[in-house]
Amino acid sequence: MKQYLYLSLDVLTILFPFLFSFYPKANFSKKWKYLWIAILIPAIIFLVWDEWFTRLSVWGFNPEYLTGIHLQSLPIEEVLFFICIPYACVFTYEALNYLVAKDYFAPAQQKISIVLIAASIIMAALNTDKWYTVTTFAGLAVYVTMLEFVFQAKFLSRFYFAYVFVLIPFFIVNGILTGSFIEGEVVWYNNAENLGIRMGTIPVEDTFYGMLLLLMNVSLFEWLQQRKA
Repeated sequence: MKQYLYLSLDVLTILFPFLFSFYPKANFSKKWKYLWIAILIPAIIFLVWDEWFTRLSVWGFNPEYLTGIHLQSLPIEEVLFFICIPYACVFTYEALNYLVAKDYFAPAQQKISIVLIAASIIMAALNTDKWYTVTTFAGLAVYVTMLEFVFQAKFLSRFYFAYVFVLIPFFIVNGILTGSFIEGEVVWYNNAENLGIRMGTIPVEDTFYGMLLLLMNVSLFEWLQQRKA
């Protein structure tokens, strides 16, 4: 039924990663004590951000595709998004670390970070009148700078590699949410607050918003494991 579309996407996103989390040779469930903290802290930050932007009408939600249960201004499906998507993506990151021994992006890690930081700073500086654009790119620039040059995070190359693969399901799920393959859209955007550039139906900012979220998840996940070790 139409009102369960967003909820179904949440469930389907986490279903297979959850089921494969118990694979004996690489039991992801044994790392849940690190994972849930790594999901919860960024989720709180992003939900506050989400609530703020929903109240500002930077974006909003189509009630036709929602169950009608809300937490403040946010539908429960949106709250679950910040649990289901990070779980699936950190699982993918870990699975690729297990399956692909070679760190292909290691030699280029710092160059990738510098390009990402520079491009993000430029985008934020040129679009201070657009809430979604400036906050997303400014946040990403600051966070990548901290990880690369303050904490000298070696896992960044692995994250960049994994994110290439994460983009495949991202474009499917986010595409549906923004109107691909369905009548209307689940999540609508105020184009006055973004660049107005779409990849299909997806605002270009979503790619970097998602990167910032998942980078927070992965960095906390890695830090908690190193701290324990």
